Amino acid sequence: MTTKIAIIDDHQLFREGVKRILEFEKSFQVIAEGDDGGDAVKIVNAYDPDVVIMDINMPHVNGIEATRELVEKFPETKIIILSIHDDENYVTHALQTGAKGYLLKEMDADALIDAVRVVADGGCYLHPKVTHNLVNEYRKLTAGRSGGGTMVQTIEIRRPLHLLTRRECEVLQMLADGKSNRGIGEALFISEKTVKNHVSNILQKMNVNDRTQAVVVAIKNGWVEVR
Repeated sequence: MTTKIAIIDDHQLFREGVKRILEFEKSFQVIAEGDDGGDAVKIVNAYDPDVVIMDINMPHVNGIEATRELVEKFPETKIIILSIHDDENYVTHALQTGAKGYLLKEMDADALIDAVRVVADGGCYLHPKVTHNLVNEYRKLTAGRSGGGTMVQTIEIRRPLHLLTRRECEVLQMLADGKSNRGIGEALFISEKTVKNHVSNILQKMNVNDRTQAVVVAIKNGWVEVR
């Protein structure tokens, strides 16, 4: 099936770059473009895209405001926010508003394509760097609840070898470290295709929809180091 995509961004050159990357995928079709959040409702109403990729900072109606309106009027529409901000407050605000994905504009082509696929399939996708920052924030909160900063560092790491292979455990740890597929491949001296296969196996075995959920579950169960 074809995934229909709308791109909303006030920078035309960036928008064209995103469109060019997406159109390399035969199953993707960019059906509409806009340069302000105010265009988003009109575009979704007219074209009914499966996924809307939208900049967070736009001059008139920003991506957060547009997301809130889209979710209210078209609750089935899946939205990926594009941003230069990796601060967890921006990420949390976007997700609470109803976005299903959050990508930094420093993303590579693979991350963009992966994000659209995951979100179109009903999952959530966060840029690896954003995931890493959220993990660090979780670490601080957990340490704070323990009354000091030592609990997280001294917790015993229980690798889920009953569930995952040793290699999959290594990949899961690197997901928690915020590494991209390319970064994991370079660290383990394996191809990106092999990394994607490992990630797919991890999600299936852990019964989660996306890598962010996998990291959260792994942290809660003490399967990864939070560093």
